[in-house]
Amino acid sequence: MKNQSIFKHVGGLLAISLLCFSVPMISQADEASPFIARWALVLPGGGAGWLGVDRQPDGSLKSSMLWGGGSPFNLTETKIRQNTLVLTRLKKHKDPDKTTTELFEAMVEGEFIKIGRRIIDAQGKLKHNDKFNGKRIPNHSPAPDLSTLQFGGPIPLLNGKDMTGWIAMNDKAPNCWSVQDGILSNRVKGPDGKNRHGANIKTDRAFTDFKLATEVRVPEKGNSGIYLRGIYEIQVAESYGKPVNCHNMGALYGRITPAIAAEKPANEWQSLEITLYDRYVTVILNGKTIIDNQPAMGCTGGALTSDEFAPGPIFLQGDHTDVDYRNMVLTPIIKQ
Repeated sequence: MKNQSIFKHVGGLLAISLLCFSVPMISQADEASPFIARWALVLPGGGAGWLGVDRQPDGSLKSSMLWGGGSPFNLTETKIRQNTLVLTRLKKHKDPDKTTTELFEAMVEGEFIKIGRRIIDAQGKLKHNDKFNGKRIPNHSPAPDLSTLQFGGPIPLLNGKDMTGWIAMNDKAPNCWSVQDGILSNRVKGPDGKNRHGANIKTDRAFTDFKLATEVRVPEKGNSGIYLRGIYEIQVAESYGKPVNCHNMGALYGRITPAIAAEKPANEWQSLEITLYDRYVTVILNGKTIIDNQPAMGCTGGALTSDEFAPGPIFLQGDHTDVDYRNMVLTPIIKQ
């Protein structure tokens, strides 16, 4: 889904030539300062991405990036060259001849970043070249006092009878969702027994800050997800008995690892209570707090937009495996 509403066009950036005898030398640390931030990216084609650049205790730079889906990954190298941020990602392959290198060159103008990307194959040949933009993400406010939140009236998101209030997000994928006996079910296997990789679904309403309560049931190796405002995915997966991980049940996918493991075995109903307020996330799984008022540092893989301040729908991931939901109620937060 394309969403570039918050990203104003960034004009041409000034190339600044500094003569060593006429101006003081600029340190690597000073050059890096404009880039050290978290950036909400609009990727080529309009997808949601993210870039984080940090200075390490030894003064070196480290960066990570989210490119559409999946989890954030670390860049191989982060350097400053002539007032330009240069990022390198080496994508190794078991066949060395298929290893590729992605080179990102970025410049900043105010709150905006402009990035060029080149993909080079193992033989040094340019295979791809494109450009995209982003915007600096503001720092978080202090963590909210959740005990002072005021709530509006609860909004049932499932009527228990049909799909009213929900929209399939990909008309090219089969809609494998249905409602029966109060349960919203996704069944991905086709008549041939193969996974049909069905459509995700979203609410026809947008929300900002809220508490979302639901029950979910996943089969063995089950995998789904609940996207908050279409931006942050709370993982829904069969991970009973596994060590805590940022890809386990109840995690903020790829971002925040649950403090404790509170999953139930496959095919058992599990309760989730999720609070999102001012980019802070709390998750209670089966009555145990596994994420306690922690800041979300950026969008997660598969987000509809990287704009963390935009209202958005609840959307459910339906392209992986079977999953069941019931008793889903959203209660808006009015204010603190």
